[in-house]
Amino acid sequence: MAEPIEQVEGRGCVLRGDDIDTDRIIPARYLRCVTFEDVGEHAFEDDREQAKGDHPLDQESAEGAEILVVGRNFGCGSSREHAPQALMRRGFRAFVGGSFAEIFLGNCTALGLPCATLEAGDLARVMDAVEADPDQILTLDLATRTLQCRAGRFKVGMKPGARDQLLEGSWHATRVLLEAGEAIEACASRLPYV
Repeated sequence: MAEPIEQVEGRGCVLRGDDIDTDRIIPARYLRCVTFEDVGEHAFEDDREQAKGDHPLDQESAEGAEILVVGRNFGCGSSREHAPQALMRRGFRAFVGGSFAEIFLGNCTALGLPCATLEAGDLARVMDAVEADPDQILTLDLATRTLQCRAGRFKVGMKPGARDQLLEGSWHATRVLLEAGEAIEACASRLPYV
């Protein structure tokens, strides 16, 4: 099993806007890479270039941030696994938002990256608080389903299956499969068609 993930603590970075798709998270020209090693430096590259240094990820306060606070339907669009890879390699270890696209959420879970949702009013308060004080530490607690910051303690939503995988440490599918090698072989030996 992988390491269980019960809590993620860190500074936040706010990225406002709804329907931010995977094409914006990692432009298509970076999908030809053989490994994901360098995709982090290209996260939101086109948006950042267009913003001419005024993009949230380019702010000094975003350096070292580990929790990305986003709007609704984050990660929509194509199902590229490069998107969560780019954000993870940029340093983000969790996402808090209004909602997440299903495939993006699944790709995040497979990497051990929690995606937690907040009601609209609570999300607005958290975004305002993080922007007002970017040095504060946010605590996303999967066990209690809460997000703690200077604005208060908020109940978060999480898909039960994803939350269970993260808490149990079964989110890393390849590791789970490798550890089940003997059981798989035993099952295969009992099958009449193998």
